[in-house]
Amino acid sequence: MSDILIPTEEALAEAPPPTGGGGALRYVLTKILGGLISFALVVVLGFLLFRALPGDVVQTMTRGRPATPEMMAVLEHKYGLDLPLWQQFLRYIGALLHGDMGESYFYNVPVWQKIGERLWPTLLLVGVSTLISVALGLWLGTRSGWRRGSWFDRISTGVALTLWSTPTFWLGMLLLAGLSGWFPTAGIVYSDTPPDFFSQAVDIAHHMVLPVITLVAVTYAQYQLVMRSSLIEESHADYLTTARAKGLRDDLVRRRHAVPNALLPTVTLVFLHLGMVIAGAISVETVFSWPGLGRLTYDALTKNDLPLLQGTFIVLAGAVIFMNTLADLLYRVLDPRVRAA
Repeated sequence: MSDILIPTEEALAEAPPPTGGGGALRYVLTKILGGLISFALVVVLGFLLFRALPGDVVQTMTRGRPATPEMMAVLEHKYGLDLPLWQQFLRYIGALLHGDMGESYFYNVPVWQKIGERLWPTLLLVGVSTLISVALGLWLGTRSGWRRGSWFDRISTGVALTLWSTPTFWLGMLLLAGLSGWFPTAGIVYSDTPPDFFSQAVDIAHHMVLPVITLVAVTYAQYQLVMRSSLIEESHADYLTTARAKGLRDDLVRRRHAVPNALLPTVTLVFLHLGMVIAGAISVETVFSWPGLGRLTYDALTKNDLPLLQGTFIVLAGAVIFMNTLADLLYRVLDPRVRAA
């Protein structure tokens, strides 16, 4: 019978403490708390920022219509604009805690209702653009990184850097000027399109071509460049040398070993930038009159609609905060080095 080794007291004292789920729970709670604090700061900033804009709200609402001073005073009292700023803030926070973001000055409907109407076109546009951008960026980044210095690498990287540095609205205007004869330039669907699902889907897809091209052109480059640099770093790793020594073909080494390890920074980047893409769609939706949250934000800004501005600002900024928090949590799941830290 073999001897049973019993650890001594000195060995037990020097052994590292066992790790449990406390570290993971603390990490998750810390990230969620940080996201909630950021969201609270966004709410306060949104309230103060839009009230610092020049112009009078009531005068904007009554522009082009005869309005007596008494009527303007009634409007100010109706929307609480005659109250001190601190009372307006407390009133706004109290309503927000009850799920009420106020009523739009211009549309005369609840802000949540208007945002809900414009949310799905933005999600559709951003979702399709992000899928194409990620797929294109990963494919180009993998090819250019694995064949660093080749003609394909030089051309694709140069094009990506050029498009990434191009202003979104300017690229959209160029596409409008050059391709307006082949694709619709405004809206999401024609008014005379038959109401059946197939006709509506084809018409929406036709309207999406130009705005999707614009968003893809200015966003895919970041995924390509990150994937390229990650793959270049992985290409000199020892495990790839071992795989080649075992006789694996170069394509198998890239596909089975190098690409999965190089994907980690890119996957994290996708979640980090997804919220920013939603917020960055404002210029694209404005140029192409796409009826989403971006266009709604622009309309609210031009009409000085404070409740609607605050609502769209909170939704767009909240999307960025949520995606950043989700990326931090996902990074711990994907990267064992973060779990061990």
